[in-house]
Amino acid sequence: MMKFASRRSRVMIALAAALVLAGSAAEARVGGRSSFGSRGARTYTPPPATRTAPEAAAPIQRSQIPNQGPNVTRPGTPAPNVAQPRRFGFGTGLMAGLFGAGLLGLLFGNGFFGGLGGLASMFGLLLQIGLIVLLISFAMKWFRRRQEPAYAGPAQNHARSMGGSVPPVGGRPMAGGLGGLGGGLGGMMGSQQQTAGARLGVRDEIGIGESDYAAFEKGLVEMQDAYSREDVAKLWTLATPEMAGYIQEELNDNAGRGVVNKLSNVRLLQGDLSEAWREGATDYATVAMRFGITDVMVDKATGRVVEGDPNRVEEAVELWTFRRDQGGSWKISAIQQA
Repeated sequence: MMKFASRRSRVMIALAAALVLAGSAAEARVGGRSSFGSRGARTYTPPPATRTAPEAAAPIQRSQIPNQGPNVTRPGTPAPNVAQPRRFGFGTGLMAGLFGAGLLGLLFGNGFFGGLGGLASMFGLLLQIGLIVLLISFAMKWFRRRQEPAYAGPAQNHARSMGGSVPPVGGRPMAGGLGGLGGGLGGMMGSQQQTAGARLGVRDEIGIGESDYAAFEKGLVEMQDAYSREDVAKLWTLATPEMAGYIQEELNDNAGRGVVNKLSNVRLLQGDLSEAWREGATDYATVAMRFGITDVMVDKATGRVVEGDPNRVEEAVELWTFRRDQGGSWKISAIQQA
């Protein structure tokens, strides 16, 4: 019985090790191990699903923007009700004192104007009853207004509630290397502007054009190439300082293990826009991309492949967020696994 249990334990350990090695090989590419970077005010807000990436994207696990929890709202949406310091709603000072004295007078049978008698006392009783009714009505209206959410306008509420995606390129490979998003999706968006304009306006707040899509695809290919060549200087021109730092850490980790992540045959197969928005002088665009790639890990000393298959082109689906400051060039600011 002990021998059987021991044998089964060895088998389980071997299977677990095989799975770990297979997973590390399949996710060794740049950004393939986790979701990291920043998407401005929407860093911890899931990007809208698209036809290329219909499933929810993995949440950002590592970012320089602190996670404020569920209270973080997207730009333009009504802010959640914030607890306010407790105040006495009926006023303070003299009014509160008079009202309190009047109530005490009622309790002890003297009324609001207990010092008066006869007809004056009757009028005082009627006056205090009217005052109490007025105060109660005022209090109810005051609390009702406090509980009502801020009104964002019908157009804005409609825009925030809509989803959808740009029709994909049909899954066919793009000719010309960098033609997938730029020549394929970008060109198709121009031809379908009349029919899909309303849907584009829902999530594209800055007007992404064909040249932008070409820049996104170029960034995808050049980033994988620079990562494969361990070209740190090139990485810092393609990505934000935050992202370049994270990617350089991956390269340092590979160097510590004596391996190099070789990436080749990078080709965009399908892509569409998830959302684009502006924050001050900074533009953001999140793009879902399905691409083919050959991903292997090579021993730095011998050149021997230690992980992956050099003859196999794998497919990956990721959401890349690009950032553009003051009309400059687009730079990669976040990568999320789909």
